[in-house]
Amino acid sequence: MKAGKKRRLESRFPPSLFVLYLVSLLAMSGVHTGFIALINAYEWNNTIQIIVPVIYWSLLAAGLTLFTRHRIIKTYDRPMKELAKAAKKVAHGDFSVYIPPLHTSNRHDYLDLMFLDFNKMVAELGSLETMRTDFIANVSHEIKTPLAAIQNYAQLLRTPGLTKEEQDACTAAILGSTRRLSNLVTNILKLNKLESRQITPQSASYDLCRQLSDCALAFEPVWEEKQIEFEAELEDRATIHADESLMELVWNNLLSNAFKFTEPGGTVTLRQTSETDCITVSVSDTGCGISPEAREHIFDKFYQGDTSHATEGNGLGLALVLRILQIMNAEISVESAEGQGSTFLVRIPTQEESKEYHYDE
Repeated sequence: MKAGKKRRLESRFPPSLFVLYLVSLLAMSGVHTGFIALINAYEWNNTIQIIVPVIYWSLLAAGLTLFTRHRIIKTYDRPMKELAKAAKKVAHGDFSVYIPPLHTSNRHDYLDLMFLDFNKMVAELGSLETMRTDFIANVSHEIKTPLAAIQNYAQLLRTPGLTKEEQDACTAAILGSTRRLSNLVTNILKLNKLESRQITPQSASYDLCRQLSDCALAFEPVWEEKQIEFEAELEDRATIHADESLMELVWNNLLSNAFKFTEPGGTVTLRQTSETDCITVSVSDTGCGISPEAREHIFDKFYQGDTSHATEGNGLGLALVLRILQIMNAEISVESAEGQGSTFLVRIPTQEESKEYHYDE
């Protein structure tokens, strides 16, 4: 172990302190011996011979006791009381607590490291609490919006004298809101199960190119309705080792976003290439693009950078994509410029590197 590392882990009651005690006691014993010799030399009476050593050792014992108590309070008792007080505040929901280390960074001992770990834990708890509060607020808002629409259109259907077209429009709006609500609940459940490890990926080797083709063809009515040009550049076959159903969610979400944000007459491109250590899939569009500020949050839950399309989603798609790819030990990145479209790039490790799933990222 290095010397610097030893200093970080040394005891708060070092051996030098006990050496000091030993030397002090030996010195005091020598002084006591001197007292006895002095008393004998002057032939003091028996009472003085008893009183002087008693007073001497009483003062010595009191001094050592007070010194020891001072060292214990300063070295251990006071810091632990600060830690206990801070832990009590955290237990009552105060996550702004911070305990400063006792020494500078080059002299940290185990209590300093304990305080630093405690501060880190409190910061993480505060972040989790903020995320939980935001999550509840976002879920409440996202559920309230379609429910309000369903209620309004249901009340409108009760209006006398509605034409058949008006009734059909109300019915279609209600069905659209119920589908949105159903998708929201489904995505929340899937994301929650992934994060709580209730879904165990079923690894198997399968043809990625076939899966990409099937997912793309499912959006054919969308690109035909919006008159979007769809281009696909895929190999004949590319085998990966992953959970096929989870990866299908990834491609469906990426393609859905590409078609959603591409205006009529635009282009969506799906590309797949194989390299030595990974397989790369990219989904590009000529849509509105993503601002640099929005790119920092696009994988956050419920974040929707382009609010003009908010009614078409719930902000959970990319969060779900990211979590699945993290579990699969894959990577995703985005390149985008406002007004020029976006490209989502997914890198999937080869079969040898992807057998072990990772939940801890």
